[in-house]
Amino acid sequence: MKQAFASLLAIVAWGIGLTFGLACAAEGAPEGVPYARDFQKDAALAKEKNGVVLVMFSGAHCSYCETVLNEFLIPMSGNADYQAKVVMRKVEISSYMELKDFQGGKTPHRHFAGDNGVRMVPTVMVFDADGKLLSKPVVGLGTIDYYGYYLDQAIDKGVAKVRGLPEPK
Repeated sequence: MKQAFASLLAIVAWGIGLTFGLACAAEGAPEGVPYARDFQKDAALAKEKNGVVLVMFSGAHCSYCETVLNEFLIPMSGNADYQAKVVMRKVEISSYMELKDFQGGKTPHRHFAGDNGVRMVPTVMVFDADGKLLSKPVVGLGTIDYYGYYLDQAIDKGVAKVRGLPEPK
């Protein structure tokens, strides 16, 4: 009897979780930062916004990468101010998942990371629509208290360059 009750309780909890998840998706809650598949499409979207493409390079079992995603990038991706100027994508540095680079060539995630000199994760880079690096990469997760500031600096510097504005100090 106790086992049947526990099973029923688990099913109800699962149903509530599923319903909550669907409701959040319907309300436009951020579901994460998508993996890079086609940087040419992403660049076109960024160009429409007169903005930048932010790429987070991550590792398969990187707890710091998860912190950057969950504490910074996912919340930023749901913010209208960032949506108006940034297209966010994720590249898995050890993956053979294929993507189309900024020039239209097909390459695995791991080669794209290597071609961009990524040796440590998490690394966040900001690119223009042509795939040109616009600001100093944000490498690692130093002090979490300042990480958002470093991200904003990189994004703002990139957006200023794209929009032909003076670089923020």
